Amino acid sequence: MSTYKIFDITGSGMTAQSVRMNTTASNIANANSVSSSVEETYRGRHPIFAAQLSDAQRRQGDDTVGVKVLGIVESDAPLNVEYSPNHPLADENGYIYKPNINIMEEMANMISASRSYETNVQTADSAKQMIMRTLRLGQAN
Repeated sequence: MSTYKIFDITGSGMTAQSVRMNTTASNIANANSVSSSVEETYRGRHPIFAAQLSDAQRRQGDDTVGVKVLGIVESDAPLNVEYSPNHPLADENGYIYKPNINIMEEMANMISASRSYETNVQTADSAKQMIMRTLRLGQAN
């Protein structure tokens, strides 16, 4: 594997974790929203990732793996339904609907995504330093 491929791998990892952080931030921002129907209620969203291995790279004997964002899916967990007949958004039965978001889980996801992003940055920086040191080996003193 080429040393330079590591930048492609860490770049795809940073992109994936950035998508994860943005989705989590959206979930946290909408966690306390209220609606008057099931259809209008915000549902938690989560990115789906897959390892990606190019056929062309396999034919060349290079097994570079990256991360691909396949999409973002809505959670199918049940919504939080609350009886609040005096709420301005209550339906005809007196219920309001809140998102199926657990703030603690979302904060854990945010911390995990942030640390994974940082790890990819550190890996890319280490690769850069190794390349720079290798280039300095050829310099005359």
